[in-house]
Amino acid sequence: MQEYKIKRGYTKQLADSMVQGLRDQFEIEPAVSEDGHYTISYGALLRLEVWLGEGGKTLIVDTEADRNADDETIIDTNRRFRNYLQQVTGYTAKERAKKVKKMLD
Repeated sequence: MQEYKIKRGYTKQLADSMVQGLRDQFEIEPAVSEDGHYTISYGALLRLEVWLGEGGKTLIVDTEADRNADDETIIDTNRRFRNYLQQVTGYTAKERAKKVKKMLD
């Protein structure tokens, strides 16, 4: 499970963009649970579950990978996942990595 900070200006519509991003990037309608968790299964991801963090200012992501997926499927799934995170958080992969490194220092 990973928690992602959201760029200023992206938090107002976070609940909507979290779901719309799944539709846009994975072209799948997510299943919703009673506790506000949205789940899909796509490519090399047996399960991708997203929900709002405490206070609605972070995105929490939990995944389960298909270890038997072929390389092409893994590459496509990773690209879509990175694009999803950028669409929802407002941060590129490089910016997200810098934030994690800064937190660990």
